[in-house]
Amino acid sequence: MLHRSVSCRAALVLMSCLASFAAGAQVQTRPARVASLNLCTDQLLLALADRSQISSLSRLAADASLSFLAHEAAGLSRNDGGAEALLSAKPDLVLTGTYGRQEQVALLRRQGLEVLTFGPWTSLEDGREQIRALARRLGHPERGEDLIAHIDKSLEQARGSVPGRRSILVYERGGWVIGPRSLLGEILVQMGFRPHQETLGLTQGGVARLEAIVMAPPDFMLVDEASSRAVDNGTALFAHRALAEAVPQERRLALPGRLTICGGPSTPAAIDALSAEVRAKVR
Repeated sequence: MLHRSVSCRAALVLMSCLASFAAGAQVQTRPARVASLNLCTDQLLLALADRSQISSLSRLAADASLSFLAHEAAGLSRNDGGAEALLSAKPDLVLTGTYGRQEQVALLRRQGLEVLTFGPWTSLEDGREQIRALARRLGHPERGEDLIAHIDKSLEQARGSVPGRRSILVYERGGWVIGPRSLLGEILVQMGFRPHQETLGLTQGGVARLEAIVMAPPDFMLVDEASSRAVDNGTALFAHRALAEAVPQERRLALPGRLTICGGPSTPAAIDALSAEVRAKVR
């Protein structure tokens, strides 16, 4: 019995030492200088990192028309995404998206820099995984869980809020329609909307012809708040007389682009704003 007791105490001491070592290793490996090359990774970095950890953000980080956390980015350094400047800055970690700058990313990795890439969210679960992965790498897992809880709370409050399975079409610049696997599409379905893409024959997304929408209009349309002004060819469609008759303004739900461009800290705000539009316009 004595031998077994000593063995147990020794095992507990060893486990305690290993746990202490692991905790120390986590502190030592927490990146002290993190650079972001992408608008969406800017948002995640600003939400999850200590301000002192941020080495630089992309040039779009402080653009209030695109960046949800533009006010948080004020006073922080910017980068132009160039490999030479980043190598000179010597960040511990570089964050970027999956589109563009792949040659720079390859060069940075060859030079020994750690680069993490994050694609556009294809679902809420994809977003949760990204948040958790980055929060852990930054050394702040609790902040990731807090952000996820914030998103889930907004989603729960909005779930089932649309009566009668009304159809909705997410209509973007140039007539672009989102595909079925998208963050915004999933949110709309959970709220109770029925996607209108299939009615138009766009099961994978794509460009919707104006004639097709006029012939088979959705109950509602979700558009960018800025689409109320036709300033170029990309926004001229929104002001077309035929579309205005098929889907008038009172059946158009509008959100600021900065809420929907990226998944992340803007997501609960986007859900809340969309819920307010539903309360105001969906009967």
